[in-house]
Amino acid sequence: MIFHFFKTAFRNLRANKVYSVLTVAGLGVGIAVFLVIFLFIRYQESFDGFHSKKANIYRMLTKGDKPGDQALASVYYPLPGAMAHDFPDWKVTGVYSIGGVPVMTLGADGNTEKAFTEKDGVFFVNTSFFGIFDFPLLAGEPDKSLADRSSVVLSKRVAERYFGDWQKAVGRSIKCFGTSVFKVSGILADPPSNTDFKLDLVFPYPALNFDTVTDWSTVNSNNGCYVLLPAGVDTLAADRQLKAFARKYQAPDNKNTQIVRSLGEVHFDPQVGNFSGKTITVARIRSLWLIASFILLIACVNFINIATAQAVNRAKEVGVRKVLGGGRLQLRVQFLLEALLLVVSGVVLAALLVGVLAGPISSVMEIPVSMGLFGEPEVLIFLGATVVAVTLLAGFYPALVLSSFNPITALKTKLISRGARGITLRRGLVVFQFVIAQALIIGVFLIVRQLDFVTHAPMGFDKAAIITVPIPGDSLSVSKRSYLRDRLLAIKDVRMVSYNNNSPASDNNWWSDFKFDHSSKSANVWVVERWADPDYLATYSVPLVAGRNITRNDSILEFLVNETVVRKLGFAHAEDVLNKELEVSDGGKVGKVVGVVRDFHQSTLKDSLTGVLVLHGPGFYTSAGIKMTGDNLPATIAAIRQLWGKVYPEYVFEYQFVDETIANFYKEDAKMSEFYKIFAAIAIFLSCLGLYGLASFMAAQRLKEVGIRKVLGASAGNIVYLFTREFMVLVGIAFLIATPIAWYFVHNWIQQYVFRIPISGWVFVVGGLVALVIALGTVSAQAYRAAAVNPVRNLRTE
Repeated sequence: MIFHFFKTAFRNLRANKVYSVLTVAGLGVGIAVFLVIFLFIRYQESFDGFHSKKANIYRMLTKGDKPGDQALASVYYPLPGAMAHDFPDWKVTGVYSIGGVPVMTLGADGNTEKAFTEKDGVFFVNTSFFGIFDFPLLAGEPDKSLADRSSVVLSKRVAERYFGDWQKAVGRSIKCFGTSVFKVSGILADPPSNTDFKLDLVFPYPALNFDTVTDWSTVNSNNGCYVLLPAGVDTLAADRQLKAFARKYQAPDNKNTQIVRSLGEVHFDPQVGNFSGKTITVARIRSLWLIASFILLIACVNFINIATAQAVNRAKEVGVRKVLGGGRLQLRVQFLLEALLLVVSGVVLAALLVGVLAGPISSVMEIPVSMGLFGEPEVLIFLGATVVAVTLLAGFYPALVLSSFNPITALKTKLISRGARGITLRRGLVVFQFVIAQALIIGVFLIVRQLDFVTHAPMGFDKAAIITVPIPGDSLSVSKRSYLRDRLLAIKDVRMVSYNNNSPASDNNWWSDFKFDHSSKSANVWVVERWADPDYLATYSVPLVAGRNITRNDSILEFLVNETVVRKLGFAHAEDVLNKELEVSDGGKVGKVVGVVRDFHQSTLKDSLTGVLVLHGPGFYTSAGIKMTGDNLPATIAAIRQLWGKVYPEYVFEYQFVDETIANFYKEDAKMSEFYKIFAAIAIFLSCLGLYGLASFMAAQRLKEVGIRKVLGASAGNIVYLFTREFMVLVGIAFLIATPIAWYFVHNWIQQYVFRIPISGWVFVVGGLVALVIALGTVSAQAYRAAAVNPVRNLRTE
């Protein structure tokens, strides 16, 4: 008997190939999307969750006392050492991260063997770091590997890149940060991808010599601090102790304090950021869960719609089976078994889609994906629940309703009266589907427009055809800078060269406060320091609005400030600050303000404009900004590379375009935008399958009506209009519901940008029209098929 049920089920599914393919494809795609989003969310929520002491690990933040002051992840240079002294029962580690570091491996004779440039992954930590975090060493001892200031721990992958075999790397030497030589004292197991500490080269924190710094007013975005609190010390108690600690060390007019935030919050705080530069908001996680749930729900609804619509077409089959002695139980088992086969096929298709696309998914979403996913308990439970729920819902109508029909009624296919309520339900489901689809379409339009705005918006400086090149800082290399500048300017398409510590917009900012005009108190104005030579303004086309440029005078310190500093100091005119004395807090650098530059963005357009201080300081230059004409860029860069190799043969030539640097600010948002585009397309696809199901159902119900209308002279166009006008109303209702929903979510999302586009009404209209056109195309095709049938065929039984 069971074999007969399966045989009949396969015959029915094979006889209705289009129906079978559509239902399986729709459900399979919906489940696959849900699994991919589930993978992404689970990966994001797993960041640094593998540390055994994670519940007691906290990050130190620096926060001002004014309402609205943004907390910074950076801390004062002497803070980790002072905390370790004042809180002996707290395990404290400074964490300093830097990128663009030239590294040279040394042979036994001390000569350079290979040269590399590490763009990121270079950290300075205390020996306590490995007692706080679970980053195991393959060689060396956690509490001793960084005890010597001239030691370094390498990750396994870096050790293999440097020396070929990581097991032979211990005891070898590398040179970096100019002429400093470090001996490899340990090998770190490659950190997992789900950590915000991409440890590749780990140096002792004391090698920075911050223990000799007494500046309690300057913070650097590279410098952070983490603590392991003892059991029983909560965040409120810790913050109270830290407030007293801040008053002990900071100047009386420095009202900033330190606070702790749990390790679990680090990955979900884009405003504060982290060392990996990868963050995601809790709100975005929730929105992804909603999208995943809605897409899966749309897929299930479509499956049920199409299955029940197809079942109506089998009413005569039900009648024949009952006349020949078929019982209700047999019919119910038959319909449920067919639904089960389709649902299982959809699950198998979803597994195949995830498996086949595992590589591209891993690459695009930057998460590990493997077929081992389907062996995990929560995934198996989800798939099992989906199979049971959809099978029961999709098989319920034909199994219980059709099997209960009187054979004569079923043979005549008189199901209109009983189906009216079902049609109303299906209309509601179609509206629901298109609410989600249109909300996604409108949301994607607005998100794409905002991202296009921030990537192309004026930054207040020139970013076209400019590259930044890290430059070595040892004394011999510094002595060659003038020669390098002259030779670079001799290259045909090189226009300007500037030595500085950063381009105007950077995620590596050096923050400080200052005293103004001989005041004994701090001005309480945070500024970003830009160490630069006099060619900086011309290279990046930053205009002066008052005064003059700085000069190459190493004996007299001069400052440029931006318009924001002028406003925060309370002056109405830029000229009012010229020739005023300014004392920078870090190191007590004193000089005069000689010029005011126009405001430019120092970071992303998510942030407000802040104060900027430009000063001359050759000892702080870490990069060269090279402005080119833009003509034949590959040849120009090749010429620069060749010159670099002659001037600095031991250092690798690395460069990045400034506009690429700015685009990287929005990399995570751009990636999410691509995901939303895909999800919107899938939602439309699945919604159209729902329309197809409802149109099929209605066509089956109204075959004789269509036949009568055609006999009475109705054209195919009249019939198509008859079907499509109702769906136009349904899509219109969905548009009215989707518009405020889309506006609400996009409005909340766009608030993270201080500089943003207005939410224009035409975007909503375009989104609605797109959905309408796609919907009409789907319904019109099915309506035309019904209109094209010979009316005699529909009316011959009457």
